[in-house]
Amino acid sequence: QVQLVESGGGLVQAGGSLRLSCAASGRTFSMYAMGWFRQAPGKERVFVAAISWSRGSTYYADSVKGRFTISRDNAKNTVYLQMNSLKPEDTAVYYCAARVSDYVSTWDYDYDYWGQGTQVTVSS
Repeated sequence: QVQLVESGGGLVQAGGSLRLSCAASGRTFSMYAMGWFRQAPGKERVFVAAISWSRGSTYYADSVKGRFTISRDNAKNTVYLQMNSLKPEDTAVYYCAARVSDYVSTWDYDYDYWGQGTQVTVSS
């Protein structure tokens, strides 16, 4: 079992930055591919970014490419999402997810463990 706890959300003005953290507890965190998803009010949950565990390969949704950066620190069992140049359309609940695989996926059903989410609100 893996437990995931997100933190770092909040209210920020457009153009600002936030860094989300996802702390994992459980065994062999370093063997999980990690992803970030988000869900805006009234919309489906969508892929944001993901990182593999072996090579640290990263993948991004087109909507955040160039603005968001995903990274991980296996020694701290933590994955991060650095969000820069935030826009009002980035407002959502952000979820961290872990997949028991070295291969990342952009599909939420491929992930095995989920955090509770953290709210990010970007004001215009």
